[in-house]
Amino acid sequence: MKTRLRNVTVTLEESVARWARMEAARQDTSVSRLLAGILKERMREKDSYEAAMRRALAQKPFLKTDGRYLSREEVHDRTRFR
Repeated sequence: MKTRLRNVTVTLEESVARWARMEAARQDTSVSRLLAGILKERMREKDSYEAAMRRALAQKPFLKTDGRYLSREEVHDRTRFR
């Protein structure tokens, strides 16, 4: 399956553009591919985090909480567990 690519115009501060050109040269790639890789990784991280958050929130609360999540104070109340 071939991925469809889109052209996008990006405006950068001169210092950022200079860094991007140097970093792309170090990685033997273009600025376009460098930025695409950075954005793709950021997208994956965010998607992964959101999926983990959905899984965590879908779980039932643990301990004896009457079906609700513990408050911050209850979580840190160590005398309750002795």
